[in-house]
Amino acid sequence: MLEKSEENPNHKGVWVFTEQIDGKLKNVGLELLGAGRKIADKLGEELVAVLLGYKVIELVKDLEAYGADKVILVEHELLEQFTVDAYTKVLAELTIKYKPSVLFIGGTLNGRELAPRLAARLNTGITSDCVDFDINSDGHLTHVKPFGKLMAKIICKTRPQIATAKPNVFKKLEPNWDRRAKIVREEIKINPEDIRTKILGRIEANKNPYGSIEDADVIVAVGKGLCSKENLKLIQELADLLGASVACTRPVVDRGWLPSSQQVGQSGKTVAPKLYIAIGISGATYHTVGMKNSDIIIAVNKDPKAPIFQIATYSIVGDLFKILPLLIDRLKKEVKEVKLSITTKGE
Repeated sequence: MLEKSEENPNHKGVWVFTEQIDGKLKNVGLELLGAGRKIADKLGEELVAVLLGYKVIELVKDLEAYGADKVILVEHELLEQFTVDAYTKVLAELTIKYKPSVLFIGGTLNGRELAPRLAARLNTGITSDCVDFDINSDGHLTHVKPFGKLMAKIICKTRPQIATAKPNVFKKLEPNWDRRAKIVREEIKINPEDIRTKILGRIEANKNPYGSIEDADVIVAVGKGLCSKENLKLIQELADLLGASVACTRPVVDRGWLPSSQQVGQSGKTVAPKLYIAIGISGATYHTVGMKNSDIIIAVNKDPKAPIFQIATYSIVGDLFKILPLLIDRLKKEVKEVKLSITTKGE
């Protein structure tokens, strides 16, 4: 176990745990390499990607391209599938050996299980669901996370400084496929007895009728301004025309209009689509923290002073029940014209 230390000069390096599932990297790891690059440059330290799995050497080239100076690779049959016992053991041993100053972990289902266990094992602090990082004048990492309507700045003086961030909070760097990183293979002894859980199989989840929002390019989101669940058919019709997924605010989930899988915001998911249409959403910090990185934001609200308009690319002030039917009719005409044009050219 590491000793608690406010100022330990032996801890150097910014680490990113780059999660993979079935030999495919999770985007959040690449996003955190972008955030880690900024912190590593400010500290004058190297950026290290940590990759665990089995027969995943091919993923190293992606980690090099997205900014890693070094890749620590651990391959073992018992790491092929994620188990919190095995992954915690390996990461803890690596951390004790190399003593990084900072460790970023993606706030996925696996990451949320792994990060607090690792922090407890290492006797250090952790901040979850961060939306920004910086280095203060004393050289400590500053974690920024939503706290009610405020953005709290948290400093962890123990080492390593562990933090998690949800997917889609940070932008990936532009890949440079000519970059090369130092590859370090580590052998960690893992016994089956170390793992208290066994994966028997996987069951595919039922298809979500509202669409997955994590990786959607277009999202139509609705707030309590919709007034009732029956009015969701209007939102779904618009989403179908745009090929979009449907999202919502927490009050919509609390009222039982949509499931929690569609919630965007502080206690929901973070998204970054190319187009985000916010309908009947006031724009409280609880929600906007989860969608402010969208490329284009279109907001529809009858209140001209609604906070959502402060971050919207395009703002429409008016009654959504008058605006949406007009928009849907126009889109139907556009789709019809496109289909007619294709048919005519085909003839």
